[in-house]
Amino acid sequence: MKLTIVEYPDKRLKQKSLPVEKFDGGLHELLDAMYDVMMESNGIGLAAIQVAHPLNVLILNIPDETGEQPRENLIEMINPVITAKEGETTYQEGCLSVPGFYEDVNRFELLVVNYQDRDGNTKTLEADGLLSIAIQHEMDHLNGILFIDKLSYIRRKKFEKEYKKIQKEKKTAK
Repeated sequence: MKLTIVEYPDKRLKQKSLPVEKFDGGLHELLDAMYDVMMESNGIGLAAIQVAHPLNVLILNIPDETGEQPRENLIEMINPVITAKEGETTYQEGCLSVPGFYEDVNRFELLVVNYQDRDGNTKTLEADGLLSIAIQHEMDHLNGILFIDKLSYIRRKKFEKEYKKIQKEKKTAK
């Protein structure tokens, strides 16, 4: 399965994802292909909707102290639900679907998430720091929300102007 990342302003990114009901070979194939495209794109997280699959599926691989992302650190979350959240933090986020753009976004500092693994087993994860931020970012994707949707009106207008300029430069360079 070859996947490509859907980029803003593609309307598919605004779609709400559907719950996963079948934990089968097709899901496993999607998860494995998502991992490959995330790693090829130097990402730390990816939601299925970002590769045109509107399912409640996300993957995360936060770099370790050495900056490496070993496969054994991969977290696959199917049908995730935040059950507790507290604190507040701001982090400069980027997104594989909005390449080349970074902005400060406010998020909860600590989370507890219930989810299922690739085989349908129920799991609970407590997260803080970058993992907490990444989970919230990817779960927003599942609800059709991009990090740029969280920007103030003025910052959003600035983003749109800069993004159009970048897109124009890309077309000129081709």
